[in-house]
Amino acid sequence: MNASSRALPGSLRAVRRWFPAHRTQVFDAAVAAVATGVELGLMFEDASPVAAVPTLLALAAGIALLTRRYAPEAVLAFTCTTAAVLTVAGHYPGGAPPLVALFTVAELRERRASLLALAPTAVFLTASSISAVPVAVGAWGLGAYAQTRRRYTLALEERADHLERERTQLSLIAAQQERTAIARELHDIVAHSVTVMLLGVRGARDVLRTAPDVADDTLARVETSAEQSLAELRRMLLLLREPDERHAALHPQPSLDQLAALVASYDAAGLPAHLEVSGPARPLDGGVELSVYRIVEEALTNVLKHARPTRVAVTLGFGRTHLDVSVVNDDGPHHSAPPGPPAGPPSAPPPGPATTAGHGLVGMRERVAVLGGVLEARPEADGGFRVAARLPLGDAA
Repeated sequence: MNASSRALPGSLRAVRRWFPAHRTQVFDAAVAAVATGVELGLMFEDASPVAAVPTLLALAAGIALLTRRYAPEAVLAFTCTTAAVLTVAGHYPGGAPPLVALFTVAELRERRASLLALAPTAVFLTASSISAVPVAVGAWGLGAYAQTRRRYTLALEERADHLERERTQLSLIAAQQERTAIARELHDIVAHSVTVMLLGVRGARDVLRTAPDVADDTLARVETSAEQSLAELRRMLLLLREPDERHAALHPQPSLDQLAALVASYDAAGLPAHLEVSGPARPLDGGVELSVYRIVEEALTNVLKHARPTRVAVTLGFGRTHLDVSVVNDDGPHHSAPPGPPAGPPSAPPPGPATTAGHGLVGMRERVAVLGGVLEARPEADGGFRVAARLPLGDAA
């Protein structure tokens, strides 16, 4: 509840909560009151004495209008009957309640049914000198228009709901695809790490006490073999991808050591980006380094495509138990023309595979979620945009 709501008296706050739920009933009561007032005003406009029976009949017709949405045909018949009685009695009603009831029939019933009601009502009102045919047709036309308008609005709402459901499904599909890609990357890194540890521990353990120099050479050979195996695993992964991806350059997976080159390449392409590192840097797991690199790469690509910044700050903050990553630009994220090249990645892309296409924020969120971190992507108060991730690292050794 905001400050203005708290400042209202209790009774006004109660009305404010009650009105939205009873808006239709309030509107119907207002229509009934206006129609009754018009009817009484026309009946006694010549300053004749107000008679009790005609007044009661006019009031009865007005009260019947309160139920017009529930039984429009019955209300139309009742208001026409009261108008006929008043006409026979010589009071010459204005016909406001029958016209409102006719409007309601045209608004709520199918076109054929409302036309069947229009014909006898127009004839009756004209024959009784209560109203003219054009007035009756006009009331019916307004009701038919209101029905068409309501149906059009409902169709738009249904279409919007359908598009929202479709968008949600596409987002889920995109998230699943991105999750699969991330799982593949992490599988490569895990397989490499486990293999190196297994071979290194077994080989070193076998000769550690008897031949320390041999153990050292064994570990060196394991290191070289692990690098070769990692490259081979990546080649095998490319065979599982789409045919147009199989001829991609077989570069090693990027790491934080290449992050400065990545930022510099975007700066050379016309994006005023610079890298800031705070805190004592330390070695990180391959999955963390890869995710940080991809998050920065995707964020810079989004800035290049959608903003016209004068400054883009890429920040790494090494904490004792976490790593903070942020990409902040000082301009809005939805400008039509980016600086530098008209579209696409920098003219001299950094080494490593290309950024996963499409659904950038979805991919970043999935990467961060896999590592147990949190991602924040929001506009800044000065019109810029901020992408920030916090990744858990565990206690420093």
